[in-house]
Amino acid sequence: MADRADNRDAVLLAPIERTGAGFYWAVGGLALLILWGAAAYSTQFTSGLGVTGLHQPVSWGFYVTNFVFFIGISHAGTLISAILRLSKAEWRRPVTRMAEVITVMVLFIGASQILIDLGRPDRLLNILRYGRYQSPLLWDATSISAYLTASIVYLYIPMIPDIAILRDRLDRRKLLYSVLAMGWRGTARQQTVLNRAIAIMAVLVIPIAVSVHSVVSFVFSMTLQPMWHSTIFGPYFVVGAIFSGIAALIVAMIIFRAAYGLHAYLKPIHFRYLGQLLLVMAALWFYFTFAEYLTGYYGSEPEEMKVFWSKFTGRFWPFFWAMVLTNFLIPVLCLVRLGRRTIGKVLIASLSVIVGMWLERFIIVVPTLSNPRLPFGEGLYWPTWVEWGETAGSFALFALFYLLFTKLFPVISIWEIREGREVGLKEVEERLLTYLPDPAELGPAESSAAEVT
Repeated sequence: MADRADNRDAVLLAPIERTGAGFYWAVGGLALLILWGAAAYSTQFTSGLGVTGLHQPVSWGFYVTNFVFFIGISHAGTLISAILRLSKAEWRRPVTRMAEVITVMVLFIGASQILIDLGRPDRLLNILRYGRYQSPLLWDATSISAYLTASIVYLYIPMIPDIAILRDRLDRRKLLYSVLAMGWRGTARQQTVLNRAIAIMAVLVIPIAVSVHSVVSFVFSMTLQPMWHSTIFGPYFVVGAIFSGIAALIVAMIIFRAAYGLHAYLKPIHFRYLGQLLLVMAALWFYFTFAEYLTGYYGSEPEEMKVFWSKFTGRFWPFFWAMVLTNFLIPVLCLVRLGRRTIGKVLIASLSVIVGMWLERFIIVVPTLSNPRLPFGEGLYWPTWVEWGETAGSFALFALFYLLFTKLFPVISIWEIREGREVGLKEVEERLLTYLPDPAELGPAESSAAEVT
């Protein structure tokens, strides 16, 4: 039985055991983008932030936009994976690890955007030297550090049984797998402890994830800048984070499904369920966006209205209406009916949402800083090649980290798939019995009527 399971799951180990030409082409392409980003950062480091389009009053631009965007995508792993685990959704099994890897990888990239934006990385030490807990910036650093730590633990714990499989099966990197497997032998006691640890981390990581993007929003909403000082920013940012996280997860699933031949594991029904979640989040995003701008318009505070009209009909109107198109209209048109070509429709909607959520972060940051309350003239911001290069390099670095992970560890949890095969039918039967009435509890007439029905 175990041998048959090993053969059945061999496709999950194939990317680790064999490396094709496509992998090297992908690494080469990503390396070129990373080199562009490295050259851009080297130019900025030696010449200062003057080589970027940042200035007064627009002191935040692409870097802070990328920071908020990447931190938002990180919610793919924690919230989606944790909620699916706690709800015992059986279709989660091929999905959760891909989501959890996104969280850890993208957090490193998101946090690095702040180092880039500082100009001088050594200024990060000022948080330790002079940090004050009255500042949302220190809240941000604390919450992201806690989130990264919890996410790494939450990714690692469910990987232990799979690492043990690699330790016993592969001769390469045996020392690495032996250390990371922590003596796993698959005993009943070890399995009980593992399941308990996963459940505890799933409960802990949800409030941490919600707090992170709430605190990111506080960096904006705790100021008096026009269109930032809003009580709705906390839930608005959390909804946007989950929205972009689901889209990023779907794109990653489709890419690795095609690249590694995972069609038997990532089926259309997985994309249908995630597409339905994406549709719900698109409706929630539109509701929060509508409520945010309606409130500002109704108040008609002069400084707020400068920013408001700069988005609707002014210099930023192409970005604003492109955001509405990509975050709401395209996803709704693609996802409202998923009968045919499910994967293609979900992919189009997800790519559209990723673009739209980046635009949303840009629309939040730049128009407000271009029209400050302080006695500055209207600011004009346009990113230079340095900012474009560092943005491209950041996206490529995230993709490279993810790709290298798949060459070291299974991107789909082997032991969870095996567990699902063994207990799946039994769990489904038991769960159905909890929903349906027990014939022993019904009277003769009710029992016969139930049987006829």
